[in-house]
Amino acid sequence: MNISSNRMNFSNLRRYSFISGVLIILFALTSCLTVEKKEYTYELKNDHSGVLKIKYINIYSIMDDGQDVSAKDFNELVEKYMNGDQLVQDFPAATKIDKRLFEENGQLCGEVTIEFNDLNSARLYQYDKNCPIMMNISTAFDSETYISSNGSYGNDHMPVVFWPENSKKLVVTTSVSTPDETSVSMVDAYRNWINSTK
Repeated sequence: MNISSNRMNFSNLRRYSFISGVLIILFALTSCLTVEKKEYTYELKNDHSGVLKIKYINIYSIMDDGQDVSAKDFNELVEKYMNGDQLVQDFPAATKIDKRLFEENGQLCGEVTIEFNDLNSARLYQYDKNCPIMMNISTAFDSETYISSNGSYGNDHMPVVFWPENSKKLVVTTSVSTPDETSVSMVDAYRNWINSTK
């Protein structure tokens, strides 16, 4: 066993978790924009390149001291994620990124499609070809909670989803936040935006 190597890996993991936590805190402090649930669907090829689709279900705004800031939050969504490079920063190793906003069941939703060349680029991990493919829920961008998957989930102390090593389709659903009386739908802002671009 290479103890120094293991220590280095653990150190890198701690550093990575810390940076992810900082990014989440910074985002929370600068925005009232959130989403109810996220669905991840990975389609893998034999060489572990593939496509990741992330569906954002019910994107909404949270009131700021009782004030409706949904218009400001929608503008941020468009400028930062649709027109900006935030997703490129989140997935710097992606070979192609497509994104769209749409209305579904009276809610604002989004979808990001990411093409990647290896598991690491898609935030997945496999120790070697005989080991399970893994996704760590605790290092997701939006402080997410596991809901369901087509794999095997560890537990609250080991928030990792495991799939057999030869899996081709990986599906995970997570919860980000729960709407309440301070939540403001952004579907009207989306409709206005769509009409303004026609």
